[in-house]
Amino acid sequence: MIVELGHFALVLALCVSLVQASVPLAGAARGQAAWMAVGRSAALVEFGLVALAMAALMHAYVTNDFSVINVIENSHTDKPLLYQITGVWGNHEGSMILWVFMLGVCSAALALFSGNLPPALRARVLAVQGMIAAGFLLFILATSDPFLRTWPPAPNGEGLNPVLQDPGLAFHPPFLYLGYVGFSVGFAFAVAALIEGRVDAAWARWVRPWTLASWCALTIGIAMGSWWAYYTLGWGGWWFWDPVENASFMPWLVGTALIHSSIVVEKRDTMKSWTILLAIITFSLSLVGTFLVRSGVLTSVHAFATDPRRGAFILLLLLVAVGGSLTLYAIRAPSLKGGGLFAPISREGALVLNNLILSCGCATVFLGTLYPLFLDAVGGPKLSVGFPFFNRTFVPLMVPMVVAVGVGPMLSWKRGDLLGALQRVWAAYVAAALVALIAFFVTHPGPVLPVLGLGLAAWVGTAVIVEFAERIRLFRVPFGDTMRRALHLPRSTYGMSIAHFGLAVSIAGFSASAFDEQAINAVYAGNNVQIAGYTLHFVGVEPAQGENFRAQRATVEVMRHGQLMATLHPEQRFFPLQQQTTGETAIRTNLLADLYVALGDGDGAGNWTLRAYWKPLVPWIWIGAVIMAFGGMLSLSDRRWRVGVAARARRATSVLQPAPGE
Repeated sequence: MIVELGHFALVLALCVSLVQASVPLAGAARGQAAWMAVGRSAALVEFGLVALAMAALMHAYVTNDFSVINVIENSHTDKPLLYQITGVWGNHEGSMILWVFMLGVCSAALALFSGNLPPALRARVLAVQGMIAAGFLLFILATSDPFLRTWPPAPNGEGLNPVLQDPGLAFHPPFLYLGYVGFSVGFAFAVAALIEGRVDAAWARWVRPWTLASWCALTIGIAMGSWWAYYTLGWGGWWFWDPVENASFMPWLVGTALIHSSIVVEKRDTMKSWTILLAIITFSLSLVGTFLVRSGVLTSVHAFATDPRRGAFILLLLLVAVGGSLTLYAIRAPSLKGGGLFAPISREGALVLNNLILSCGCATVFLGTLYPLFLDAVGGPKLSVGFPFFNRTFVPLMVPMVVAVGVGPMLSWKRGDLLGALQRVWAAYVAAALVALIAFFVTHPGPVLPVLGLGLAAWVGTAVIVEFAERIRLFRVPFGDTMRRALHLPRSTYGMSIAHFGLAVSIAGFSASAFDEQAINAVYAGNNVQIAGYTLHFVGVEPAQGENFRAQRATVEVMRHGQLMATLHPEQRFFPLQQQTTGETAIRTNLLADLYVALGDGDGAGNWTLRAYWKPLVPWIWIGAVIMAFGGMLSLSDRRWRVGVAARARRATSVLQPAPGE
């Protein structure tokens, strides 16, 4: 009964989304306030219905309802409760429920917290959200119904892919989808602005918090996926330029550009048309990622390579959403006139450079990801574009942007003094040169490019500190005045500095990981492996039993200068239900370097393959991502992004002030 209730809730949600997509839009066109108000109610009702469907599917998983085909294919009675719950989105049908659930969260939040928006704009934004929801709900009901039953019920399930039975993969998709779907709000604002033919500073202030929140969620989602690949797949890497990895990275790049371009719209009333285009492209790339994962054209550990008909349906949605919005943009964008003028050397100019480089970088990733697929589709030769292409094209593009990150915040709006800005960050030059020289002598005769990367990281990190010190006049005014300045800085300023510093930390991690050491040996009990000054003493392998797997558990003692530093236990896990073997790595970290050990195959005679890696600064990759996301969330908490707060404060002040002559 609960399963049927979930299915019925999806049908009702589709009906409500169609109302949300049409009635408010017509009301905004006719000036009917009652019709426009329908959008808020419909968004809340739709969210409630989708949440009910999500809860019904989760109930079927937790109670092991093996009359539901989706539960049979992706669950098992022996599966731990955590993976029974998170297994809901570990498959195509369930992940699409998660998609529309996150879309409902965004629409409901917009309905609840948009009281200060002009009614017509709010109605149009919610209507666009309703259109997106209707398209995906129709897709689920037509091709991907998670509530289909079979009779008689199966005695047990087939279980979840063992690779996905990991806490990292349990929480990675919700964050990733919140980022993907969250960009739909910026897309909806862009389409609504094109319909109205008006973009101003207030519009930028409304769009920026939603974009920033989505960017933070996507940053965490990508970082969690990278961390999962690093410690689970056992190959020692954290990014392989896999097409599905690229599918999440592309909207992140353009979303970063969108955040920065909206600043220019707000501050200088220019770059309006470009910002609208970025909002459209960011969500369009999120849809492209959805298509790639579900079209069956990719073979990836991340992909749901399912029925190509589903890919055709999503491709149709993609053409309607992207084609329709770009057509509207072509018609209405010429009427969006920019107001402010600025010199090339200015804060605006630095942000334009930021946008251009990020857009070119995204285009490079897009080309490398989709060109082989396009060539294969038209009968051309099969190509494989891997990390050498991306490392030699994308990475050099980012260098001037990283340099600009250190200088841009030091420039003035409208017209800046580049020479003066460069002189004020002299400490960054010193830090970059010092770090690069130390790294060169320590790693010589190793690769030189990572040394330059470490210098760039030092440049950005030091420039951020110098810029913040300039803002609070550190060592230039009495300490009390400095503290007062620091306390009165807006949170968005702190957020910007923290996010940029997080970028520097991640760059250091990216660069230093190139100096890793590795040792791959066939060992038996009592053997030692030497790596990076450590001695790994292989004690042996013993069987172990998990909830739904059997394991071969190794014991490796980590010695340094004759002292025991740690004991690691890498494993080989065998899942009888799926007849699949996976690895479980063991990692010792001090946050400055990781000692990474993975157990390979045995030969049955006591010999085992042991892979050991020493990776300097690799934890900084994910620490930097967390710092960037924290900076974004801190900016998000800034009072001025709560649209209307300042206006209400001004109105309250005007009421309290006596009128002239009283």
